Amino acid sequence: MVIKTNVSALTASRNLLETQDSLSRSLGRLSSGSKLVNPSDNAAGFAVSIRLDAQISRIQAASDNIGNALSFSQTQDGYLKKVAKALDRMGELSMLAQDNTKSDTDRGLYNNEFANLQQFVTNSAQRDFNGVSMFGGNTFQVTIDSDGANFSYSAINLTTASFTNATNNTTVNLNTTTSAATALTKVKDAINALASERATVGANQAALLMYQEQLGTLKDNLSAANSRIKDIDVAEESTNFAKYNILVQAGTAMLSQANSTSQSVLRLLN
Repeated sequence: MVIKTNVSALTASRNLLETQDSLSRSLGRLSSGSKLVNPSDNAAGFAVSIRLDAQISRIQAASDNIGNALSFSQTQDGYLKKVAKALDRMGELSMLAQDNTKSDTDRGLYNNEFANLQQFVTNSAQRDFNGVSMFGGNTFQVTIDSDGANFSYSAINLTTASFTNATNNTTVNLNTTTSAATALTKVKDAINALASERATVGANQAALLMYQEQLGTLKDNLSAANSRIKDIDVAEESTNFAKYNILVQAGTAMLSQANSTSQSVLRLLN
């Protein structure tokens, strides 16, 4: 029996400290919901998780950009629908003005509405979305992934000759049957051009929707992979916490017992 070095107490103390450390880690995981409270918990997993978190954030940003481009495209199409309606009416007026049973005075009344619709189409070509021209023939790039790859958004142009010849031209009018026939030809050309532009808008939207769905699927899969690395299994960790908690209580009791055994030496000294 010795009194200078209590090996049993030292062993019990070391075990208690280790158990308390495990209990603290378990408590940290349960309170944070993450297995990676400290880099030392899983150094490689910690690095992978950081990269996945960053990629997921970039994917969300790219998805937001696509959403804005879709809003841009939908706004474009909304204007084009109204332009199509105006051109339809202009074609109708051009036909009515060719009726030889009507006088030039009657045709002049038709021309008043025709001129207003011309101005409407011309003004529509000047519209923008958050400062970006919608119909000026500008192609722009939309980010479609976390690495900054781009989709080229095809331009829509309402300032081409097909439109300006019919709408931004004072010589195109319905004042006579001859000019009404000429106006009809130019309006038909504008309608054909508009049909092509609306088809382009539809193609842009279809592509953007596919990219958005792709990003959504990728984000879900990466989030699931990241979760397997860093998220705790609460049921499993709760079991570990209960185990360490009991071990700490038992270790504390045993350390107290180990410290008390050396007191038996006093009986020999007495």
